Amino acid sequence: MVYLKDEGSTFDAPIDVVWKYVFGGEGHDGAHKTTRNPKFEKVSEITFIYGSERLLRGKWAPDRMRISMFPPVSVVTEWLEGVLAGSKLVYVYSPHGDKTRIDVYGEFTSMTLPTSEVEAAARDFLQSEYDADAPAIRAFLSKEKGTARKS
Repeated sequence: MVYLKDEGSTFDAPIDVVWKYVFGGEGHDGAHKTTRNPKFEKVSEITFIYGSERLLRGKWAPDRMRISMFPPVSVVTEWLEGVLAGSKLVYVYSPHGDKTRIDVYGEFTSMTLPTSEVEAAARDFLQSEYDADAPAIRAFLSKEKGTARKS
């Protein structure tokens, strides 16, 4: 098991725009090219099960997560199935003017990867998520600003 913290990344948008993007459904999900065939199952007003195939460490494999959202503060994710099954992480969002800081804290494990590869797999996952979301959030903000000007 590996404890990981990734602090200080920022999105170039205010926190309300980031959360609007996160709740954007297909637009948000479509930004992530490391997942395919997504399926959502609502559990409650704040929690859903997200199933997909995920590209991790160069291989596509089934993946299933329980995700709970607590806007505008955090998202909590627990892997139920997949390469990182049993892993748990929390994303914490905080406003910083016209930017949003995101800090991630997690405990990662795997029943299929050697212990020596778990940290690299977790970091690859976090980096791919950020690399997909950061430009998508900038584009979403530009679209939001354009819509606001037309009103």
